[in-house]
Amino acid sequence: MLRTQSWERMKDLLTVEPAVFFILLFVYYPLIDLLRISFTDMRMLVPDPQPFVGLKNYEWLFLKSGWPLFRESLMITLRYTFWEIFITLFGGMLLALLFNRMTRSFQAMRTIVFMPKYIAVATSAVVFIWILDGNHGILNYLLSLVGIKGPNWLVNASTALTGILFLTGWRVVGYAMLIYLSAMQSIPGEYYEAAAIDGADAVHRFRYITIPMLAPTTVFLLVTTFIASMKVFQSVDVMTQGGPGTATNVLVQWIYNLTFRDFRSARAAAVSVVFFVILLICTAVTMRYTNKSVNYDA
Repeated sequence: MLRTQSWERMKDLLTVEPAVFFILLFVYYPLIDLLRISFTDMRMLVPDPQPFVGLKNYEWLFLKSGWPLFRESLMITLRYTFWEIFITLFGGMLLALLFNRMTRSFQAMRTIVFMPKYIAVATSAVVFIWILDGNHGILNYLLSLVGIKGPNWLVNASTALTGILFLTGWRVVGYAMLIYLSAMQSIPGEYYEAAAIDGADAVHRFRYITIPMLAPTTVFLLVTTFIASMKVFQSVDVMTQGGPGTATNVLVQWIYNLTFRDFRSARAAAVSVVFFVILLICTAVTMRYTNKSVNYDA
């Protein structure tokens, strides 16, 4: 009996060990090595050894010339994150409400709306560079038809981030729509029937039934969108490379430039560590705050 239990326990361990090994190798080891590098003076084009410099890179980041750059980059990232979350939640819910009322003959449109999620970010970014071109782009052409002169979206500092958000909205709204639509269709119809009998109109049914029942879905989309938008890189790198000037120089783009343009790997590692801590704290606070007001058993 004991031998059988030991063998079962051994089989369980053998099943789990490969997954644990890969998690340690590809998740925790890079994090630990990143922390180690942040305490050195590692540079891309300088061979080993890597001299230990203690908190010098963090001193540069918070007390010297790195602080204005970090603060500006963080504010740009937060501004981008705010608008991506707004587009995802508001646009996704609006489309879900629309498709939830459509007949089956329109169901194929869901796939069309969701398709941009499957297209590579770099490919989409190249297409949007053409769409947003100030002289020959289709967006400015459409605006000219109604008498509006469109800007050179990706060249002007005031509109470059907006141009990237056009791509973001096109990619994320379909995904959010599908998640919201699935949640809406799982709400029992009896709730709406009872509310209608009590005299509740469509607005009140949406406010007091749909929104509360979608709260867990909203929390899921909020947290995942927050993390994804804070880490935005590909669309920015392809469309603007952080420019014009520093107008779209989000945190990950800045980390990339520090590593591969300035060859200051240790400074980039220090910024990455601080960025990881910010993400961790913000996600924990968001989860703690939203969990207090969300009933997952509803």
